[in-house]
Amino acid sequence: MINHNLSDTIAAISTPIGEGGIGIVRLSGEKALNICDKIFVSAAGRKPSDFKTYTMHYGTIVKDGKVIDEVILTVMRAPKSYTREDVVEINCHGGIVALRDTLNLVLDQGARPAEPGEFTKRAFLNGRIDLTQAEAVLDIIRAKTDSALKMGIEQLKGGLSSQINKHRQSLLSVLAELEASIDFPEEEISISGLKSISKKIEEIDKGLAKLIEGSKLARILREGIHVVICGKPNVGKSSLLNALLQEERSIVTPIAGTTRDAIEEIIDIKGIPVRIVDTAGILEPRDLVEKEAVKRSQEHIAAADLVLIIFDGNKRLAKEDLFLISKLKKKKAIVLVNKIDLKQKIERDKLAKLFKNIIGISAKKIKNIDLLENVIADLIYGGNIATPESLLVANLRYIRELQKAKIAIAQAQSSLDNNLSAEFIAQGLKEGVEVLDEILGKRFSEDLLDKIFSEFCIGK
Repeated sequence: MINHNLSDTIAAISTPIGEGGIGIVRLSGEKALNICDKIFVSAAGRKPSDFKTYTMHYGTIVKDGKVIDEVILTVMRAPKSYTREDVVEINCHGGIVALRDTLNLVLDQGARPAEPGEFTKRAFLNGRIDLTQAEAVLDIIRAKTDSALKMGIEQLKGGLSSQINKHRQSLLSVLAELEASIDFPEEEISISGLKSISKKIEEIDKGLAKLIEGSKLARILREGIHVVICGKPNVGKSSLLNALLQEERSIVTPIAGTTRDAIEEIIDIKGIPVRIVDTAGILEPRDLVEKEAVKRSQEHIAAADLVLIIFDGNKRLAKEDLFLISKLKKKKAIVLVNKIDLKQKIERDKLAKLFKNIIGISAKKIKNIDLLENVIADLIYGGNIATPESLLVANLRYIRELQKAKIAIAQAQSSLDNNLSAEFIAQGLKEGVEVLDEILGKRFSEDLLDKIFSEFCIGK
């Protein structure tokens, strides 16, 4: 991201490009209202610079006397706006031409195009939100399930900031005690005082550990898991995908090998975003297309977090089934015995010796699909109900920084246990504070900000 002056007024289209009911051109900066004075004609005959904050006004966008669009203009004055600057949002009709022409007119009047994420970056730089809250905006935009959305909203509200700040303040409190003894050597810390400091450090360490502990599940809720359906031809893989989606996504016929390529969908299972893939069941390719299909199926299986291997319960295990089983020995898998509505011929005892999770289903008649979803959720959640604060750390950057902070605090504790001077203990704690400051954005580099905000869309 190019580093521009915060005195610039920026503008961008803040809604997805394409046809829609409404499209928004957003401006932020000290010239936002003056720019709109030049292009907006209010039905009431007033200028945007005279409008009160948090008001909406009907009018038209005009260039050289020609109406470009009929709009609603919204004014949010500094400092109580998203960026803590004057913000104007021009609500146009959702066609690309009206939006493009309105944006170009705004740029012609002195605004410059906003960089990706620059509105949120300004909200951070102007002190309205900290860095964890800024990154939460992106998590909310990308949320695939209600659980991921709730996690992002909790972080945006300051849930993670509150936890980090609590541990940061505890570290600063211990540092104050140590630095008093450093500045005034005659006031040496007593044995009971050292024990108290040791206990406080231990509590801080446990608090950070608790945040890290929930990070695996939090990342799953944020990023999802990769699940692959596999099995020999005509065992019901596509019917299972349709049953999970509750819609006819895959073509289902009695002809073996109907699915010749992997089909991917995102579904929500108990709050977990699941990228589920229905793979081709072809095991012995007859042509180059089927050979490529087999190759892709194998790649999906190798990359999967969880495999659903499906068998036809109406038939005995065949060599193709045994071949698939041999390929899945090291994968986390759930065995599905399909067609339980028909007479069962499959040797369940053989499967029970190889797999822990075996479920009988009827994909065609939607039987036991809810049981399958429960088993998938149990495998992911591991039977643990995480506390809200333990679900706040989904970002890999935070996890790494928290681990660094724990190392620094461990060094301070080691110095204390080995009766080293207060300077050595304090040094470890200072490093811990510095790391927590980086999470919150109290300390940051331009490279870090560029990396974070480059992932945002333009207009946010």
